Amino acid sequence: MELDEAIKNRRSIRAYQKMPVEEEKINKILEAAHWAPSAGNLQSVEYVVVKDRETKVKLAGASYGQEQVSEAPVDIVVCCNFSKISPYGTRGKELYSMQESGACIQNLMLAAHALGLGTCWIGAFDEARVRQIAGVPANAKPVAIITVGYAAEKPKSGRRDSRHAVFRESYGKK
Repeated sequence: MELDEAIKNRRSIRAYQKMPVEEEKINKILEAAHWAPSAGNLQSVEYVVVKDRETKVKLAGASYGQEQVSEAPVDIVVCCNFSKISPYGTRGKELYSMQESGACIQNLMLAAHALGLGTCWIGAFDEARVRQIAGVPANAKPVAIITVGYAAEKPKSGRRDSRHAVFRESYGKK
């Protein structure tokens, strides 16, 4: 699959087939995430891969009832380890860690799509509950839950505004 095709055709999947995801594919999408840009190559992003049904149900509850979290064969809790990014101080913790997490998540989701898997980026959740359920230590922050599995739906393309907010030389200057 060509990169531009993967970017344009990837969709958020909220309904999954009841079939397991091969461990080889999970490893491939995690490897793709690993190759995302990293501030100072400190690689502060870490992952908790969840397949256990009971744990996924708890994560769904912590995600305000988003059922795809419990129904997907795999949930990946994406975390930023602040102790790894600490050489950059507050800016590293508040900005670089979030940038790195987003880049890792995008790589992971595009790789999953290229492998025939569906994903959904879950950002709405009770952080304290997810931290407890996934065993995330105090020096790390859960930033997203990515649901992964074989799609049981084919969502239509989302409308994109062709008038991007792109400015030249300074903000507001077209």
